[in-house]
Amino acid sequence: MDSFAFIIHAMDAQDIKDHKKILRVLPNRSVEYLASHISPFVLSHVTGVRSQATGKEIKGWFVGLPMTSRVLIEYPFTFVSKQIQKCGLLAEKLGAKIIGLGAFTSVAGDGGITPKKGLTIAVTTGNSYTVATALEATMIAAQKMTLDFNSEEYAIVGATGSIGRACALILAQEKKKVRIVGRDQEKVKNVQREVEQFSPYPVKGFTNIEQGIKGCRIILTVTSAIETIIQSHWIERGAVVCDVSRPRNVAKEIMQSRKDILVIEGGIVDVPGKPDFGMNFGYPPGKAYACMSETMILTLEGRFEDYTLGKEVQVEHVKEISNLALKHGFKVSGIRSFDKELTDEEIEMIKKAI
Repeated sequence: MDSFAFIIHAMDAQDIKDHKKILRVLPNRSVEYLASHISPFVLSHVTGVRSQATGKEIKGWFVGLPMTSRVLIEYPFTFVSKQIQKCGLLAEKLGAKIIGLGAFTSVAGDGGITPKKGLTIAVTTGNSYTVATALEATMIAAQKMTLDFNSEEYAIVGATGSIGRACALILAQEKKKVRIVGRDQEKVKNVQREVEQFSPYPVKGFTNIEQGIKGCRIILTVTSAIETIIQSHWIERGAVVCDVSRPRNVAKEIMQSRKDILVIEGGIVDVPGKPDFGMNFGYPPGKAYACMSETMILTLEGRFEDYTLGKEVQVEHVKEISNLALKHGFKVSGIRSFDKELTDEEIEMIKKAI
């Protein structure tokens, strides 16, 4: 039976303390330091993932990396890369043929290129399918909010990153109006120039988030920030905000203070078959992140190759993985907001508050 592995890491020190209660007395930075020197380990065994097209069934493992988002970004990349590589070596011992880089393990350093060195199994970040599902979820939400997604202007917060850049390119190719929002002026200009090659409209660039999203009613936020970065009073009435980032870029409190906007989660997928992930990562049974799902899709397809690797997502890969997902029975999991699936009635209440 073909098999895969996928890396899961702690979001913050509290995640580690929740699992190791003995560490609760220590400061967060001390907990992060100690945990970062623990070797990767098997979190759970995955079974029951089955293709609707072929009936092929696969198995896998979630590999735990006890490093937080902050540690993965701020610690020396040589150290971080070696720890990620250890996850790959463990996956090889388990018999996996491909490993997916979850959350910030795909953000750190060079997007998996360095950890791949010395590994025989294939590596993917999962970002291609993350792009596909984020855009699809956004379009579904915009339609439910009766927004004309063909004429609205899209603000991509984090557009200089791999996921954001790919989202911007695809939207431009689909003749949508796009704004590029990022922290680094030079990177913003570079993505602007690239997107302008495909866009029939002027492409605006911003390094200030408030200015970048002002007046936009469709916002995708895909940054690697480890804290929330979008304030409620910046968001236009009736807007759809698709938050793909983990940790979230949009605070949950926004839904209490702003009843007139729809904040959705991008990249949540229904997995075909009767999947048992062996652990609970906050969603009902059978649901997974798109990055996880990309690893499963490639395993079902027998495509054991470095599919999405490095800092650039190829638009062709986004389209291909989307088609493969449909083939095997993966699909976007409705409209979800802060770990909860929204009903049409709840969306109607948001529309009435505008």
